[in-house]
Amino acid sequence: MTIALETSHLEKSFGGLRVTRDLSLKVTAGARHALIGPNGAGKTTVINLLTGVLRPNSGRINLEGTDITDLPVHKRVLRGLSRTFQINQLYPDLTPRETVGLAVSERLGHGGDWWRLMGSRRDVNDEIAENLARFHLLDVMNERTVTLPYGKQRLLEIAVAIAAKPRVLLLDEPAAGVPESERHDILAAVASLPRDVTVLLIEHDMDLVFSFADRISVLVNGAMLVEGAPDEVARDPQVKAVYLGEGADV
Repeated sequence: MTIALETSHLEKSFGGLRVTRDLSLKVTAGARHALIGPNGAGKTTVINLLTGVLRPNSGRINLEGTDITDLPVHKRVLRGLSRTFQINQLYPDLTPRETVGLAVSERLGHGGDWWRLMGSRRDVNDEIAENLARFHLLDVMNERTVTLPYGKQRLLEIAVAIAAKPRVLLLDEPAAGVPESERHDILAAVASLPRDVTVLLIEHDMDLVFSFADRISVLVNGAMLVEGAPDEVARDPQVKAVYLGEGADV
């Protein structure tokens, strides 16, 4: 199988605190792969290492067979690696239409005059509309983002990530903070992501994890504890012990 994203012996420390320990992870092309673990396991640190926000102390990161360990964030995006965040990173005064339009224009190399691109190119506007429709945002596309329900803001962040046309997408807790009444749209949006996009999901919500993932890796204290198919992970006594010990549900 083709490997889309891989880490080899990844280490990250902050002073004397080792956050990532000899982490080797393989995500196959087209996979729906979940990375789970109790609070403090180092999951978001791993995402920040993969995307270039943090630099590892040692180890290597490969994207589709190319070493990207030393590449800055923007060059990883250009190579097809996108992410969402635990806390939304959106422009509060832009509308969803403008936000997705900016993302599309940036991908096409016209981020500096994105409003002109939206006004002059039908193909760009068609892509924006298609993206908004996929994530159920057409009904609020002209409202300021800051006024949207939180579930809609989470959907918009996923829409922005997809507008970059990634080959590998990292979803950092897409359901975090979303009210129960709005969670269905998040679940549906994640489930409907294009199959040609490899997805690595970090999530505490086990319903979302087990309804989405075809492979699960369990991280504990920055190191890999268990990896396998969802039913194997759910039955694993080490996983049960870790989650029971942390008071989480699995």
